[in-house]
Amino acid sequence: MIHCLSTKLFRLSLALVFLCYQPLVNAADRPVIAAAASVKFALQEIAAAFQQDTGKSLRISYASSGNLTRQIMQGSPFELFLSANAGYVSKLVQQHKTQGQANIYALGRLALIKPKQSTLLLDANLQGLKLALQQGKIKHFAMANPEHAPYGVAARETLQSLKLWEPLQAKLVLGENAAQAAQFTSSAAAEAGLISYSLALATVLQKQTEHVLIPATHHQPLQQSMVLLKNAGETAQHFFNYLQQDKARVILSRYGYSAP
Repeated sequence: MIHCLSTKLFRLSLALVFLCYQPLVNAADRPVIAAAASVKFALQEIAAAFQQDTGKSLRISYASSGNLTRQIMQGSPFELFLSANAGYVSKLVQQHKTQGQANIYALGRLALIKPKQSTLLLDANLQGLKLALQQGKIKHFAMANPEHAPYGVAARETLQSLKLWEPLQAKLVLGENAAQAAQFTSSAAAEAGLISYSLALATVLQKQTEHVLIPATHHQPLQQSMVLLKNAGETAQHFFNYLQQDKARVILSRYGYSAP
């Protein structure tokens, strides 16, 4: 009787250990990916395709590339980093936070957007914006913060090249990232904004806004770069490779990205 009870207790202990361990295994199978907010809608679609094809799921944290870099430097347990430019990834490589070198997976573009109800004239060289500004029709202009968002840097370079940076200084509304700048404009909190072209092409944005593609000659190239981080596991490595395959590239191109 005592032996039988001991056996039952032993089996129960094993079952409890297994139950406690199982979520940890599942969590390890779902790596946390750090991704620039500018690639959000494209990456969501790619991650869904990846799960359908492999049965493996991911957790994705979106923010500005600069803030994600800071979090990685401070030890956040990300396994893969997708930056909106090559500079932040290079910084992590130099600090020995990565496995191998950076991979440029796509080239991004910038777009000028406005709420659908706005009368602002959209054009690639921002002459309509310049006219609206002269007429006092622009009270707020949205863009990502160039201090830590590559699309904010590209927006500043574009405005500087078209002699609009200084006139817009008092009107600027800076988002933490390109997605927040898009939100400011789509909600009509800003009359216009410069955001990533990929966000402007997202269905949810197209329902609320109109946009025009900005010539790439107005800013430095937006080299969307990714790198595996030190603690990257098998699933993160698989997704890293998946992002370089045809199915992912087709989705990226649908969101306005060109191949590197």
